[in-house]
Amino acid sequence: MMAFKMDILETYKQTGAYLEGHFLLASGRHSPFFLQSTTVLQHPEHIDAIGNLLAEKLKNELDNLDEIDFVIGPAMGGVTLAYVVARALNKRALFAEKDGQGGMLVREALPIEAGTKFIAVEDVLTTGGSVHKAVLAAEAKGGNCQAVACIIDRGLSKLPETLPLYSLVTLEFPTYEANNCPLCDDGLTLQEV
Repeated sequence: MMAFKMDILETYKQTGAYLEGHFLLASGRHSPFFLQSTTVLQHPEHIDAIGNLLAEKLKNELDNLDEIDFVIGPAMGGVTLAYVVARALNKRALFAEKDGQGGMLVREALPIEAGTKFIAVEDVLTTGGSVHKAVLAAEAKGGNCQAVACIIDRGLSKLPETLPLYSLVTLEFPTYEANNCPLCDDGLTLQEV
């Protein structure tokens, strides 16, 4: 596989995907920084490079890659990333979507055989809640998650310790509980992203 090089954080900054202010994260926490991956991943050259970097990392670090059947990502943000990583690994690409009850599901049109091994991917991992729901959805159909891979790990993962986590970058931005947020105390407008 060809080696792809890029400065991930610099790419986020150059594309306007690195935001500063007061943001409500998917985890419910507040942060003065937000990484808007869709702004980066809308560019084919960036998503291809990032997907290939993740695939290269998995090829170098995951012992049983030949046993992996598919790559899954949570809808909507993880769909294109799952596809690009799966393409680079020559695997199937699946996605899990919200089930309307707080979890996720994998549609019947995307079959998963019992015991099938897979990798889950996410763009930015804060607590890991979204990607974990995708993992649980695939496991509910009989799959067996071997690893989680992400572009950026914010260092607050609540994923099970049994799930290996691979990331291209680890950034520890401050985050705050909604009821104990200095940004709220300062009167900064909260932006839902």
